[in-house]
Amino acid sequence: MAWQRIRFEITEDASPGVDGSRYAYTPTLGAFTAVVGANGDILITEDRLRTAMLMAALGRVVLEDELDRLLGKQWDEELESFRYAGEGAPVRWLHAAV
Repeated sequence: MAWQRIRFEITEDASPGVDGSRYAYTPTLGAFTAVVGANGDILITEDRLRTAMLMAALGRVVLEDELDRLLGKQWDEELESFRYAGEGAPVRWLHAAV
């Protein structure tokens, strides 16, 4: 992915019985993907939490930093300056045709 000038964030809302997704990309951080629950929270699986805890216990990572990475904190911070929300701001809603 040699996209040096593109940044994006795509969120798929959850629907009944199906969790949503969040995708983000920045040239400096690369790609980020997460599962999003019905209330909008990022969901981290048990295996990913256990791995983060093990890596922290072994001294390979700082647990707080690893949890921030799993939650996409760096992507949020880098993309924040590109977000625009205000009265009259254009919003495009995409709907799946079933």
